[in-house]
Amino acid sequence: MLTILGFAMIATFLVLIMLKKMSPISALVLIPALFCVFVGKGAELGDYVIDGVTGLAPTAAMLMFAIVYFGVMIDVGLFDPIVRGILGFCKADPMRIVVGTAVLAAIVSLDGDGSTTFMITVSAMYPLYKRLRMSLVVMTGVAAMANGVMNTLPWGGPTARAATALKVDAGDIFVPMIPALAVGLVFVLALAYVLGRRERRRLGVLTLDEALVEETETVLVGVGAGAGAGAGAGTRSSGGAGSRTDASRAEPAPGGDGFQGLDPHRPTLRPRLYWFNALLTVGLLTAMIMELLPIPVLFLLGAALALAVNFPHMPDQKARIAAHAENVLNVSGMVFAAAVFTGVLQGTGMVDHMADWLVGNIPDGMGPHMALVTGVLSIPLTYFMSNDGFYFGILPVLAEAGQAHGVSSLEIARASIVGQPLHMSSPLVPAVYVLVGMAKVEFGDHTRFVVKWAALTSLVVLGAGLVFGTV
Repeated sequence: MLTILGFAMIATFLVLIMLKKMSPISALVLIPALFCVFVGKGAELGDYVIDGVTGLAPTAAMLMFAIVYFGVMIDVGLFDPIVRGILGFCKADPMRIVVGTAVLAAIVSLDGDGSTTFMITVSAMYPLYKRLRMSLVVMTGVAAMANGVMNTLPWGGPTARAATALKVDAGDIFVPMIPALAVGLVFVLALAYVLGRRERRRLGVLTLDEALVEETETVLVGVGAGAGAGAGAGTRSSGGAGSRTDASRAEPAPGGDGFQGLDPHRPTLRPRLYWFNALLTVGLLTAMIMELLPIPVLFLLGAALALAVNFPHMPDQKARIAAHAENVLNVSGMVFAAAVFTGVLQGTGMVDHMADWLVGNIPDGMGPHMALVTGVLSIPLTYFMSNDGFYFGILPVLAEAGQAHGVSSLEIARASIVGQPLHMSSPLVPAVYVLVGMAKVEFGDHTRFVVKWAALTSLVVLGAGLVFGTV
């Protein structure tokens, strides 16, 4: 019964948010609460929620201060050279812009943190998509898939979890998988090329002058123009996500100085502090990779230092925090709502029963092919549950079954990471709410677009692993 209710709860959640019958926050809270009552454990709902919130509280804190930190870095102009470089490559060609999105997301993903990747990628690319009226779900989908492939880095999380769960070396898992993962990344770039050509056919290729919009349009989510300086942060374009309207043919605004991704005259720029901010960011990411301090503590200290140095006056600090408050509230609220969902899934035992049912229904004849079975199962299972639940709860069972048929734990571990391109768009991954929140994309729209392509990317990685003999 718990198995059926578990799958029913997940299906109900996905259907309601994809049909836009409920907001993600409402669905993440109300649906598991209702199913908890169906299970007969309504009296324990409070304990389940508190357990879920306790487990995700550090993640929520990290996201809150990371958004403030990178928001301030965007405000002061740290990423302006990146945007100008991308503009130089992309110009006003939708195909180049989509490919540039994939390349940028893959490069930034080297830091191992999805939230950081999405904040930087959306910050750089959002102005281009909005100005050319390109589909924003293409941006979020391509960024999520590129980050999903790169999320398999040993310091990214899944590989380390697999190594810990099966007591093998993370390098022995990752290094042999590099060719297969490279094929997956090439596939994402090829897919970005195809999607970009589709956008090019829909919109055409504009000249820089044709792509200009009026200076009063907000050019970056979360970046305010300053008190009394025009449009505020977060102004929505009438095009919306996936708008099919033609690209703007607005005349250049008076005093404009070209096709800019970020307002070059915004009052928050701090050019004299550029190298301080660059070194602070590099130091922060280095400390995060080296695990000198917990990530929430690093971003808390970084955000406080960035605000104090760049905006020493209290009113300016309050203005910067207020400019990013919407993103902070949306993301942190979504994380705590997801805590209800995960708390009920784990507390009621639904996750365990679902996993046991899936493993128990593997045909005996598939025993010698348990690496392939593990790879296939990792795609849906890492989407419907947390990485911790899959790698520490299910992977050891799959590895034990594989060993009984002569399949090594290393092969099982390598196969277990192929589902990450889809996992990064799971409703249980906090970073995806940073992505869709900053891009002003409905989570249901993102899900409908990305699931099929991300699942195909995972299958490509799995197929390449089989061809190269690493899985």
